[in-house]
Amino acid sequence: MGKTVTRVSLAGIELKNPVMPASGTFGYGQEYKDLFDLNVLGGVVTKSATRELRYGNNLPRIAECTSGMLNSIGLQNPGIDHVVEVDLPALKEIYQGPLIVNISGFSTEEFAEVASKIDASGYADILEVNISCPNVEHGGSAFGADPKASERITRAVRAVTKLPVFMKLTPNVTDVTEIARACAAGGADGISMINNFKAMRIDLSTGTTVTAMKYAGLSGPAIRPIAQRMVNEVFHAVKLPIIGIGGIRTADDVLEMIMSGATAIEIGSANLIDPWTMPRIISELQPRMDELGIKSLEEIRGVV
Repeated sequence: MGKTVTRVSLAGIELKNPVMPASGTFGYGQEYKDLFDLNVLGGVVTKSATRELRYGNNLPRIAECTSGMLNSIGLQNPGIDHVVEVDLPALKEIYQGPLIVNISGFSTEEFAEVASKIDASGYADILEVNISCPNVEHGGSAFGADPKASERITRAVRAVTKLPVFMKLTPNVTDVTEIARACAAGGADGISMINNFKAMRIDLSTGTTVTAMKYAGLSGPAIRPIAQRMVNEVFHAVKLPIIGIGGIRTADDVLEMIMSGATAIEIGSANLIDPWTMPRIISELQPRMDELGIKSLEEIRGVV
């Protein structure tokens, strides 16, 4: 009887399992290193880096809601030079597996500059390019909602790196497959999807929104069925590996996302509720596959 296989491959990068943290929910691993061995993860995805230091949006910028959470962090990060000189070396001291470095920017030139610095650092195995953040007025969302801009940024990043390039898509569009096709045309090696849904909650006691920014990003279990639908649409539209993101909390959720078309997955808001979510899911995945008679994740990918 053959051994159940949880190993997956992303654009030639081998992962021992498909479970990774979503960008922005894991920092650079330092907050988690005393909780569990980071090397059990299939990969690590870093917080988004931009050219300059960013303090992010005003507080409050996180709020709970039914079956999920709202966030409007605003790409807070120390800037690409600090990330390359301090954060990535420190992460590599505690984690030796595949590393996906997330980047963002406010112009095509900035995306290319930041990508070039990550490439030159030698730390990354994959670049994840955030053109989808819904929390910044003049950033990712504007790019990720426009097929031409999405293709232009993909080409610009592709031109300065030999690393696999995964474009992270926003769900806040009419047809996500149009954006995915544009990224594929620009030379993307894969797609990460989806980011948060543009959303809002109101505090009845104050008559204002619960976050300082009027609109924030909705994540968590509430969005998982929509995320899976979008992943499935893109799976059938382009021939690129997909990292599925959105509301994953259990091993069954992982299997559903892979059946929808994802090759690997990222876990976000669940890490903030239970920091042991990922190692728990990893420990449960193979036994659950055995129960269901699944020999490998590849055999179920995109079966729907």
